[in-house]
Amino acid sequence: MSRYIALLRAINVGGHNVKMEHLKSLFEQMRFKNIETIIASGNVLFESEKSNRTAVENEIEKRLFKALGYEVTTFIRTPDEMDKIVNYRPFPEEKYEDAVSNNIGFIKQSLKKDSIAILKGLETEIDDFQTHQTEVYWLCKTGQSKSTFSGNLFERKLKTQITFRSIKTLQKLLSKY
Repeated sequence: MSRYIALLRAINVGGHNVKMEHLKSLFEQMRFKNIETIIASGNVLFESEKSNRTAVENEIEKRLFKALGYEVTTFIRTPDEMDKIVNYRPFPEEKYEDAVSNNIGFIKQSLKKDSIAILKGLETEIDDFQTHQTEVYWLCKTGQSKSTFSGNLFERKLKTQITFRSIKTLQKLLSKY
C-alpha cells in the first residue's frame, strides 16, 4: 500500500466550492484507503494499492472532472518526497527571515531554462522565486495580498498549471504522517 499526499488545484477557489465530506467520498469511490482531507483547499492524504503515481493522478483527475464538472489538476507526492520538498532551502537564510509568506508551488514537470528565465522576470522587490525539480519556491516579503504575483499570473506567463501551498500547510500535512 502506497501513501500519498494529493494537492488539488481549483478546489474552493473561483466559485468551485466542494465540501470536504464530498471530496472524501469521491476518493472512497476510487477505492483509496485511510483518506483524510486537511484544510478546505484541496489537500488529501490517502493510501492506494497502486504504486504508479502518474496513474493515480490521472485517475483522480478523471473522476473529479466527471463528478464536479470541471478540471481539477492533481499533484501527488509521497510523504518522503514532501518531507524533502518542505525541508529544501533554496534561498539564503536572511531571505527567509525577511519573508512574511513562504509558499511552494507544485507543477507536473520541471521548468526548462526559458521558463525559469520568465519566472525570474516576475521577481519584484518583495517576491523572490527559485525552482527545484517539480516545485517553485516563492518568498514574499510583505505577504501575498500585497504582491502582484499569483498562481494565475504564473500559469499565463509560463503556460503550465500550478497549485501553491504555504509552508505551514505543508508542514501540517506532513505532521499527519
